[in-house]
Amino acid sequence: MSDRNELRQAARKVLDVDEVEGVLSNSFYAPSSEERPKVLFSTDAAQQEKPTHYKVICISMYTDDLKRLDTMVDSLKARGLTKANRSALIRYALSAIDLENVPKGL
Repeated sequence: MSDRNELRQAARKVLDVDEVEGVLSNSFYAPSSEERPKVLFSTDAAQQEKPTHYKVICISMYTDDLKRLDTMVDSLKARGLTKANRSALIRYALSAIDLENVPKGL
């Protein structure tokens, strides 16, 4: 087998075909600027209109903790709290925590 074929096989093992096609179709093979629809608003104006009272963040959580969180959210929704979601429950937990009772080995 040639080196080129070995490299292709190695790349297939590492790269997800759908992910690669998505990246290529959205950027590399995206329509040219002439073919793109015209933007009706300024990007500067759009950035100024973004809310400043919250931020979107990314945190890591164990899958078991996420299952537990989702179970709690489902329970709240079943009790009629239709706006219950992960963020709302975490915000509530933050407001209810007593830092004096947090274990030292956290």
